[in-house]
Amino acid sequence: MGFLPESPAAACGELWHIHVKGKNGTTGWHQSFGPDTPAQAVAGFLAALISSLSRYCTCI
Repeated sequence: MGFLPESPAAACGELWHIHVKGKNGTTGWHQSFGPDTPAQAVAGFLAALISSLSRYCTCI
C-alpha cells in the first residue's frame, strides 16, 4: 500500500495504491483510490481485506 501525494500518479487522480502480490512475487491484483476517497474508507477496505485475505484471493 502506498500514499502518493506528490507522485506523478497523484496528478492523474490516483492517490492511494494497494497491490496484492502472490507468493512468487507477481501482482495478483491492485486497487487505486483518488483524492475524493476518505482515508477512513481506504482503512476500512484494508481492514476487510486483511481479515479475509485468503478467503477471496487465490493468488496467495
